[in-house]
Amino acid sequence: MNKISKLFSVKYPIVQAGMIWCSGWELASAVSNAGGLGLIGSGSMYPEILDDQITKCKKATNKPFGVNLPMLYPDIDKHIETIIRHKVPIVFTSAGNPKTWTEYLKKEGIIVVHVVSGVKFAQKAQDAGVDAIVAEGFEAGGHNGRDETTTFCLIPKVAREIQIPLIAAGGIATGRGMLAALNLGADGVQIGSRFVATLESSAHQNFKESIIKAEEGDTLLTLKELTPVRLLKNEFYSQVELAYKNAASPQQLNDLLGRGRAKKGMYEGDLVNGELEIGQVSSLISEIKPAAEIIEELVKEFKRAQKEQSTTKFNFND
Repeated sequence: MNKISKLFSVKYPIVQAGMIWCSGWELASAVSNAGGLGLIGSGSMYPEILDDQITKCKKATNKPFGVNLPMLYPDIDKHIETIIRHKVPIVFTSAGNPKTWTEYLKKEGIIVVHVVSGVKFAQKAQDAGVDAIVAEGFEAGGHNGRDETTTFCLIPKVAREIQIPLIAAGGIATGRGMLAALNLGADGVQIGSRFVATLESSAHQNFKESIIKAEEGDTLLTLKELTPVRLLKNEFYSQVELAYKNAASPQQLNDLLGRGRAKKGMYEGDLVNGELEIGQVSSLISEIKPAAEIIEELVKEFKRAQKEQSTTKFNFND
C-alpha cells in the first residue's frame, strides 16, 4: 500500500491543500468522501469559526480529514485546543518552526505533517518528529519559498535527504503531474489551485472564474521582502509592480498591502483591489467542477499515464 494512503488511511495519496479563504468544510469533506485527504484551511478563521467548520465537516464525512495550521496564526493555541477537542486525526503545520507543537500534537495521537520549501527545512522538520513532509515548489500559489526552487528540482533533493514519507506540492493539477511527482521520489501529492476552482470551494465565484481564464504568465511571485506570495495579475498587482519601480521600502510595501487583501480578493471577489493567490498551474484549469470529479479524473489519468509509461521503450542507442 502507498505510504501516504497508509499513513492517512485514505484511498488515494492525494491531499487537498488547506488554503486560506478557499478550504472550508464543504471542500474538505468532498475531497475526503472521494478518497483523498481534505484539509480545512484554518489560517483565515477565528477560533469559533474553526470550531464550527470542524463540526460540520465531521457531520459531512466519516472519512479522515485534517486541518492546515499556519504556525504564525495569532491564536494558534486556541486552534490547537479546538483540534484536540474534536479529535481531528491529522494536522498540517506551515510557516513556522515545527518543533513548537509537533511533540504536543503527537502525544494527543494526531498525525503531524509539515510544509517546507527547501531541503534544510525538511531535515529540521524530520528532526522535530513530524510524520511526513510536504515539499512545495515555487510554482505554487499563495505564500512561497524565497529561494524559488521549482518542484521538479525540490522533490528529488528532499527525497534523497529524508526517511519519512514525502508529499509533493506546487504545479500539480493533473494525473500526469501526479505521476511525475511520484517518479521524482514523492509518495503522494498536495494539490491546491485545482481545488480552488471547484463547486465546493469557499472562494468567491469571481475568483474562480478568473482562475479558469488565466493563461501562461498570468501569475508572478512578489513581495519577497515581506512574505513571498504568488499572485494573479490584477490592478493591485500593478500597484505592487509600480511600487518596486519607485524603489519602495519594505515598510511602504507593507503599507500598500495593508490588511485583508486576500479576503477581499479570494473570498469577497474584488478582482481589482484584492490579493488573488493562485499557482502557475492555473493556466491548465479551464472548468469549475465538483471536487469528486476532479479526484476521479486525476486517478484515471494517473493510471493511464502509468500504463503508457510501463509499455514505452526508450532506446538511446538510435
